[in-house]
Amino acid sequence: MLIDRTPGALGWPAAMIVWGPGFTTAAHRHHCVQLVMAMRGTLLIRGRAEDQWRRCSAALVRPDAAHEVDARDTTVLIGFVDSESELGAALSERIRGGISCISETQVARWRVALGRKPTEARVERWVRTKLLHQRRHVRIHPGVGLALKHLREKLGISDDFSLKTLAGISGLSQSRFMHVFTESTGVPLRPYVLWLRLQRACCDLMAGTTVTAAAHSAGFSDAAHLTRTFRRMLGMTPTDLALRKRMSRGIALDRADPYRERINPTPTVRFVAATRTAPV
Repeated sequence: MLIDRTPGALGWPAAMIVWGPGFTTAAHRHHCVQLVMAMRGTLLIRGRAEDQWRRCSAALVRPDAAHEVDARDTTVLIGFVDSESELGAALSERIRGGISCISETQVARWRVALGRKPTEARVERWVRTKLLHQRRHVRIHPGVGLALKHLREKLGISDDFSLKTLAGISGLSQSRFMHVFTESTGVPLRPYVLWLRLQRACCDLMAGTTVTAAAHSAGFSDAAHLTRTFRRMLGMTPTDLALRKRMSRGIALDRADPYRERINPTPTVRFVAATRTAPV
C-alpha cells in the first residue's frame, strides 16, 4: 500500500529495505529473513565467532540464525523481511542452512537493476521484478482495502484491531476475512499490524521523536515494548535508529492499493541502515 510520494517513504509492513555506508557487527540474530548485499566488491559473513568467514557479494540469512557481518569500505543494501510474508517466503526458498551466499551472476544482475546509486524507485522495481518475479499478482480484495484504510487511519488512536472488528469493517466473516487478507497482502493479519506499528515508530524516531512518544504513537504499550520489538525483529534498538538516521536511506515496500488516495497521507517511514558496529 503506497501511503505517499515522499522520497524514501513507501509502505509495506512485510519488509524494510535500506542502503548506506558499510559496517561491521558482532554476532547477533533477529526474527526476519535478511538479505545483505555489497553494492560493489564483497563482504564477509559467518554464523558465529568460531566459524570461518565466508566471502561473497550478497547473502541471505534465515530468521533467528546467528550471524556476523564485516562489510566495510562499500555501500551495503539490507533487507529485513517478515518470514510469513510473500517476499519472505520467496527469499526463504533460496536459503540452505542458516546462511546462503548468492551467486556472483545473480548479484551482477541485481546490481545492474539497482544502478550505481540506488533510489527508492529502483529498489521498489528491483523487488517486484527480481525478487518477486515468479509470484503471481493478487488484487487486494475490496473488503480488505476497507480494513487497511481503517488500520492506517486509526493506528496510534485506537487499539481495537481485533479480527472481529476488522472483519466487520470489511463486511466479511472472520474466517473469510483472514483468508482474503493474507491472500491480498501476502502476510497474515497479526504480523501485518506489527510491521505497521514498527514502521510508524520508525517514522517518528526519524523525525526526532523520543522513544516513549514513538511507542505511544505507534500503539506499543511503552518504550520497553517498542525496544523489545526492535531487537527481536531488526536486531537493533530504537536508539540505534535515531542516532544513525543521517547515515543511510531506505524504503519499506507494499503492494499498490486502489484505496491509496483516500488514505491520510502520513509518511510511513524513512528507515535507515545501521552504520558501523551496529547490529544489522
